[in-house]
Amino acid sequence: MAKNLVIVESPSKSKTIEKYLGKDFKVTSSKGHIRDLATSGQFGLGVDIEDGFKPNYIPIKGKSNVIKELKKDVKDSDMIYLASDPDREGEAIAWHLKDALNIKDNQYKRILFNEITHDKVLEAIENPTVIDDNLVKSQETRRILDRIIGFRLSKLLQRKIGAKSAGRVQSVALKLIVDREREIEAFIPEEYWKIIAIFPEYEAELFKYKEDDIELHNEEEANHVLDSLGEDYTVESIEKKERARKSKFPFITSTLQQEASNKLGFPARKTMSVAQKLYEGIDIGTETVGLITYMRTDSIRLSDDFTRPAMKYIEEEYGKKYIGYIKKSKKTENVQDAHEAIRPTSVLREPTKIKQYLSNDEFKLYSLIYKRTLASLMSDATVNQTTIIFDNNDYKFKTTGSILIFDGYLKVYKDYESSDDKILPEIGDNEVCKTTNVESTQHFTKPPARYTEAKLIKEMEELGIGRPSTYATIIDTIKSRSYVTLEEKKFKPTVMGIETTDKLQEFFSDLINTDYTREMEDNLDKIAEGKLIWNEVLKKFYDIFEPRVESAFTDMEKKAPEETGETCPECGNPLVVRNGRYGEFVACSNYPECKYIKKEETPIVEICDCPNCKGKIVEKKSRKGKVFYGCNNYPKCKTAYWDKPIDKKCPECGEMLTEKNGKVKCSSCDYKEEK
Repeated sequence: MAKNLVIVESPSKSKTIEKYLGKDFKVTSSKGHIRDLATSGQFGLGVDIEDGFKPNYIPIKGKSNVIKELKKDVKDSDMIYLASDPDREGEAIAWHLKDALNIKDNQYKRILFNEITHDKVLEAIENPTVIDDNLVKSQETRRILDRIIGFRLSKLLQRKIGAKSAGRVQSVALKLIVDREREIEAFIPEEYWKIIAIFPEYEAELFKYKEDDIELHNEEEANHVLDSLGEDYTVESIEKKERARKSKFPFITSTLQQEASNKLGFPARKTMSVAQKLYEGIDIGTETVGLITYMRTDSIRLSDDFTRPAMKYIEEEYGKKYIGYIKKSKKTENVQDAHEAIRPTSVLREPTKIKQYLSNDEFKLYSLIYKRTLASLMSDATVNQTTIIFDNNDYKFKTTGSILIFDGYLKVYKDYESSDDKILPEIGDNEVCKTTNVESTQHFTKPPARYTEAKLIKEMEELGIGRPSTYATIIDTIKSRSYVTLEEKKFKPTVMGIETTDKLQEFFSDLINTDYTREMEDNLDKIAEGKLIWNEVLKKFYDIFEPRVESAFTDMEKKAPEETGETCPECGNPLVVRNGRYGEFVACSNYPECKYIKKEETPIVEICDCPNCKGKIVEKKSRKGKVFYGCNNYPKCKTAYWDKPIDKKCPECGEMLTEKNGKVKCSSCDYKEEK
């Protein structure tokens, strides 16, 4: 029996680590958080506000058996290593494990796996620490804060306007989208004209008259310029400069999400999901190993253990002139803990060498991370830029060209950055050039663009609201709540999204805004550093927030439900659309006196015969709207499947076969049909 127990968050990670540690260690998984705030007490917050915001934690639904098994493992072990993820959330999970499993102070060690490789796992075991209580209190404060705001504002909005939810950061992100839409609606296009002189090998654009910038607002002004031009364009100046095109920083969470969105078309949620798999471990034939370091980080730091072999690799593969320098960021605020940047765990694991072991998405993301990290340690690219200014009767025209003279970091990163050369012909000072082709074109100023997912993440990061690790969840929430729609991959607020934002701004404009949200993030950082007391921060917030909520419950006008044009068959009052726990439904406007609810008639889709009675398996929907397949003789026959059954029996056990995403398997045993 192993005397050492290691508890990680992920089951897949536990398998990888157990191979490294050997028979003296048992590695098991908590499968993420095991406890959360209860929904009891005042307002269902699970927090005793009167007793210094004391939280009441209960096991998460479905985790009681996990806790029971973990307690048994703890009892059978001499030393417990709490190895949840190396961030604030992971620190909180470690504390919850220690508390819920009744682990004594002298019975545990806290270890951090920034990468899942053999040497680093052993190194972490040999260098344990203890749970950082300040980090735990910071995460706990964030959770309580989000619970108070989420529960109280969501209840208010549901009751008053039928909106589904509100949140501390979620509502600020929605406000950014709504504010941008208002800018677009208020935008008045302005006419302007461009004049381009076209030469055989290049074009030059009018940009000045004498020493002043020139703006042409209509066709009349453009025609006046055209009438004033002669045929001769005299070279007034030629400027040649060698410019450095600097290599980029290695990825942090937010920049990885942005670049994966822009270059790979990955939503933030997908990026983080694929990155999690790469971090936890991939079987690459000779071993199972984590391919990247931990993917929730705000740091651009790269360890010496990586940079030394990486620099050697760059010199051997590309030559000495491609060796760059270690980048340091001037940005010091909002840096979460002392993690490294997101990087490959070994520079020798080139993407093409392990492609056969990766899915298509894993290969794409790993390649992006690998090449970005390598590029960050390579020398800058060098560009020769030439600017030529022509004079034509005091009207100044300009053309620019550039030639890449040294590719530098683009040697590996060219797939993700364009470097098109624009070569200008050799022209001498005071040389006179002629053209008879001059074009004037009409244009109109454009409104600011709607946010793409990448642009919204960048904006939130620059404003200091939320955490990069939460951006994917925030975006998913505002989409799933139908507060926004996507048009050409850009966010457009719905009527409900706009109404929700307007109501929150009417009553909570000093709390639901970027400045206050950023200030609260700063306070959470200070709690993590031990500079602020957690419940004092909560009390200061609550003393402002709760009286405002009470006033809003009284003063916020209740939106009348939308009438359908039908009348109630039971009492004759109008039928209206209402929002319920599982979506919209039609009911009587005279509720609660009349409790009539219109039942939606949905066509019955028969799938096959029921294997357990004479009924039919039909397509159904659960209370939460999830599709499943059950017998139409329910409740007499309770036969049901989540995956779609096919009219075919398992050759091994005789039970029904089911199909999902083109894969056929048995509904009862482990049989899977080969392609």
